[in-house]
Amino acid sequence: MLILCPECKLQVSSSALSCPHCGYPMKKESGAKRGKKRMRLPNGFGQITEIKGKNLRNPFRVMINAGKTPDGKPISKLLRPRAYFPTYNDAYAALVEYNRCPYDIEADITVKELYELWFEEYRRSISSKTSITQTEAAWKYCTEVYEMRVKALRPRHIKKCIDEGTAQVRGVTRKAPPLVQSRIKTLFNLMLDYAVEFEIVEINHARSFKLSDEIIKSVTTVKREHIIYTEDEMKTLWEYESNLYVSMVIVQCYSGWRPQELLTLKVEDVDLDGMTFRGGLKTEAGKDRVVPIHSRIAGIVRRQYEAAVARGGIYLFGRASSGALPISYMQFCRAFTAVNDSIGGNSEHRLHDGRKHFVSAAKRCGVDEYAIKYMVGHKINDITEAVYTKRDPDWLRCQIEKIV
Repeated sequence: MLILCPECKLQVSSSALSCPHCGYPMKKESGAKRGKKRMRLPNGFGQITEIKGKNLRNPFRVMINAGKTPDGKPISKLLRPRAYFPTYNDAYAALVEYNRCPYDIEADITVKELYELWFEEYRRSISSKTSITQTEAAWKYCTEVYEMRVKALRPRHIKKCIDEGTAQVRGVTRKAPPLVQSRIKTLFNLMLDYAVEFEIVEINHARSFKLSDEIIKSVTTVKREHIIYTEDEMKTLWEYESNLYVSMVIVQCYSGWRPQELLTLKVEDVDLDGMTFRGGLKTEAGKDRVVPIHSRIAGIVRRQYEAAVARGGIYLFGRASSGALPISYMQFCRAFTAVNDSIGGNSEHRLHDGRKHFVSAAKRCGVDEYAIKYMVGHKINDITEAVYTKRDPDWLRCQIEKIV
């Protein structure tokens, strides 16, 4: 028999101990020990409320006592600049910290303080280490506004950071290049969205203007197409396949991994018996995908696997000095650029070119279109293929082996 939950009004079995939707207790568990009840907070200390019935990342809301109305009723306001927390203990710690040294929540905070609050949330919400690194790099060009009050920030101040901001890069003072200028604009867009959400400011001034046509044109020019490897270049790569970074690019050319996906492949995700990888990042279609190990790179993968196991490493292409750490994207980029130059490779090649080479080679060799999408982690929009078609792993292997 189904009944309605008093809390969320959704249907629940009459025999359920608690609502599966919101957790509301439907029956008292006989003989079960009750959890410890939280102590009541002192009068005037503030309030912590758990928002139920919603799938929130930060469900615990903190309100502080901001005085009383003329008729004696308490006035409660959201703690600023951050009022929502993932656990009760986090919320309680914030409330204790506020009461240790109460401050006017209407007072201004500096742009630097806002950045630190926003960046903490941003870092937890994004999986791309590259995006985090790029954001930190862009922030270094904004020293001009670090100590400004957020409420005093105007478009002209943000534009000055974009057009005139400088940072120390390897001991040299440099102005922001076009790509970094674009990231500075994005940084302020997101950071001031956060400030508006928590009522620190009323208007996001960063969204009141656009980048200049000159910057947009420069960014568009910088973003060039990825290029595939020629037959002669592939022969050269195979000649130097004993080099770690060259071997990584060769693996890319026969598996289609993104650079960051390749760097985060773990030893435990390599099945040498079934000859498959498991990994992936970025999109739902790309995460946790299985890619057959092409016979041409089986020797490389086996060699790296055995070397990683021998040194107690976690990652297939981990650092030789520390098996617990993966090679960073920037380390991969610098090392491959150096090796590529030393073997006379095309200086225009970048780390994503191996992925494009895989897709191009697969299409040239007649690999099934859906097989390519499965292996590179692209979304399949065809409902019949994505939902109703179950592909045998051997089918994928037959498809990838078409690549020569």
